[in-house]
Amino acid sequence: MHLSSRSKFLVLIGFFMVPVLAAYLAYFGWRPAGHTNYGELLKVSPLQHTAGKLLDGQPLNLDTLQGKWLMVHVGTARCDEACAQQLYLMRQVRITQGKEQSRIERLWVVADKGLPEASLLQAHPGLLVWRPEDPAFLSQFPAMQSPGQHIYLVDPLGNLMLRFPAQPDAKRMMKDIKLLLKASQIG
Repeated sequence: MHLSSRSKFLVLIGFFMVPVLAAYLAYFGWRPAGHTNYGELLKVSPLQHTAGKLLDGQPLNLDTLQGKWLMVHVGTARCDEACAQQLYLMRQVRITQGKEQSRIERLWVVADKGLPEASLLQAHPGLLVWRPEDPAFLSQFPAMQSPGQHIYLVDPLGNLMLRFPAQPDAKRMMKDIKLLLKASQIG
């Protein structure tokens, strides 16, 4: 096949114009489908007022958990059905991370003086049940209605960074955490 000089010139111009046109389209609105996270990214902020005690009275400063990812549920000791579901999800999401699960801790921040049911605690071995010394700790967890509706994620540096929706989709939550663990160079 023999191309005329004019055809060769048009092919050459087209060859150089395609990247320019693609860049123009990308800049002005067309975006290829990409990954979006399921959890809502929060303004990253270090947790303050991290002194507190475990249920057995032992002191625990959350700063000692730095180096681990923390899945956090904030609520009262009286754990209703929604609370029980969140604790279950936190346990299952951690288990599904396989060999990476040791990088994650689960924390139930108890916002009152009550005691959780023993049977509930037995169903969640390894769950840290903790009370802050300073009530100001609780105000760090943003929510539309109640912090107890969400599961929060704290990064290995101690920064509150992500909030999952109320009644989260377990598969999407697992995927978010798996991607974070894969991308993280710390914790």
